[in-house]
Amino acid sequence: MTKNIRVGIDIGTYQVKVMMAGRSEKKDELLSILGTGLVGSYGLRYGYIVNKGDVVRAIKKAIGQAEKSSGNKIRKAYLGISGITLEGTQSTGNAVISRADMEITDLDVKKAIEDSEQNLLKKLSPNRKIIHTIPIEWKIDKKLLYGRPSGITGEKLEVKTLSITYMDQHLNDLIQAIEEAGVEVEDVVASPIAASLVTLTRTQKIAGSVLANIGAETLSLIVFENNLPISLKVFAIGGNDITNDIALRLKIPIEEAEQIKTGQLTGTHYPPKELEQTISARLLDIFELIEDHLKKIGKNGLLPAGIIMTGGTSSIRTIEKSAKDSLKLPSKIAEISFRKGNKNNFIDSSWAVAYGLCVLGLSEEPESFGIKMARRTGSSLLNWIKQFLP
Repeated sequence: MTKNIRVGIDIGTYQVKVMMAGRSEKKDELLSILGTGLVGSYGLRYGYIVNKGDVVRAIKKAIGQAEKSSGNKIRKAYLGISGITLEGTQSTGNAVISRADMEITDLDVKKAIEDSEQNLLKKLSPNRKIIHTIPIEWKIDKKLLYGRPSGITGEKLEVKTLSITYMDQHLNDLIQAIEEAGVEVEDVVASPIAASLVTLTRTQKIAGSVLANIGAETLSLIVFENNLPISLKVFAIGGNDITNDIALRLKIPIEEAEQIKTGQLTGTHYPPKELEQTISARLLDIFELIEDHLKKIGKNGLLPAGIIMTGGTSSIRTIEKSAKDSLKLPSKIAEISFRKGNKNNFIDSSWAVAYGLCVLGLSEEPESFGIKMARRTGSSLLNWIKQFLP
């Protein structure tokens, strides 16, 4: 009998996905996907709500499907957030060691990270909220530290962090929509982080990789190196742009253009070369944005594990070759890494965010993923940052 159950909700511009997963109290029991809900998404643009009523109705319907397929009532859920107002920004902070023997404590670590957050807040718009703060580099007395700061001696501890921020109003709107659908939001996690838990291996994160989620209206990037997320960026471009290009070029309805793009409509009389050129041109725009971002952070051509792609647009037949040719990096389509060998045929990489939320919520050892969410209560900052200490 399944005792531990978690629910992940991924609210996209194109679809709302709800997943319920659980496992019994037996330690060797596999994680099981108990139920899913999938409905078309209305009322959002580029990841933020423009019509709450439409969003609430879609969430209710997806929740109802998941409840029906699982036989369980959904009361709480983990929410994945994305959209063009999600952004990662690096900052620095420090703490002067106060103990007489100069040994660094967990409190000093906490102070250094809080200082980096305060330094960032001075530069941020008051309308933005810090969702996660991740330490990515430590120094003691100006010397680079490899390993955990706690227990080391020194006079001054410095930290470089990646803080992930979001528009406060957009976050509140999403939380309110879920609560109006009758479900309590247990925690909030940046969608690229949730997806990375089940699509990237530890080897890929250590070597250096970029996970690109190409959705309907947005492209979200998260870059990993040394098992840590070092950059996060979202762009206002996606699969809908390709659909629109096809519709304009071939002068056909949007619905038909979408079917052609995804390969659902075959055997048409449209010129294959013209269609391929149309798709390739927009894919080139997408990969140029990725290349420009990697150049900005000094990682273009320097990610041995390459680019891993997910999202609905990653189903385009030519996308792997286009990415490889454009970025000069290894490229592949993401596959969900199911824990302990459990795999369901109906779940593909488009479910990465919802599944990642469940996996994170169910994990007894979240540090094994190298990541843990920042609790909205703010009561476990130290537990949160410990997940990123070597």
